[in-house]
Amino acid sequence: MRTARIASALLMGVAVLAYSGWLLEFFLPTGVSPVRDPVEALLGGPPVFRVLLAVSGVAFLLAGPPLHRLGPVQWTARLSSISVSAFGLVVLVQAAYPDSSDWVSPLLSTVLMVGVISLVLWWPPGWRTLAVAGLILVMATWLAVVLARQLDTFEGVFTRIQLVVRAVLFGVGGAYAFIKPAPRHAPRGG
Repeated sequence: MRTARIASALLMGVAVLAYSGWLLEFFLPTGVSPVRDPVEALLGGPPVFRVLLAVSGVAFLLAGPPLHRLGPVQWTARLSSISVSAFGLVVLVQAAYPDSSDWVSPLLSTVLMVGVISLVLWWPPGWRTLAVAGLILVMATWLAVVLARQLDTFEGVFTRIQLVVRAVLFGVGGAYAFIKPAPRHAPRGG
């Protein structure tokens, strides 16, 4: 269990840091407006953004199996770790095909919502409150992005807020996996 805990913490840390690589836009010339242009527009700029997105996708994908070992043997806990890997797979698709962001971004939000709902169903009360707040934030930022696209205003701001919310949620999930003791499983009969 200790190896799974360390592996999941390292992979989730790498995933969250690389997923936050869009922040480099404030230090690199990109030609992308942080106010008007969606954050996905960075994928057409300097290759560092696609590389970091791909690194985060691989790290999320690989973090799922060790997280799977750390959670209790319940379908809701299993769904949490599966959603982390699924998120990573969709992020990899986005890095490989940046023009697919029109359907990939809503899919990422959906996968994240499924994962957060699964956390609400199995995390203990104090942590569950964080998961409920996270679910509300995921839904609110998703709605804000949809409205910003429809109104053609501040899409860049809301897509960036959305990425911050996602990174924070994955950070909280990684912290839970690292901090909480591994569940005790019932002894198997022979």
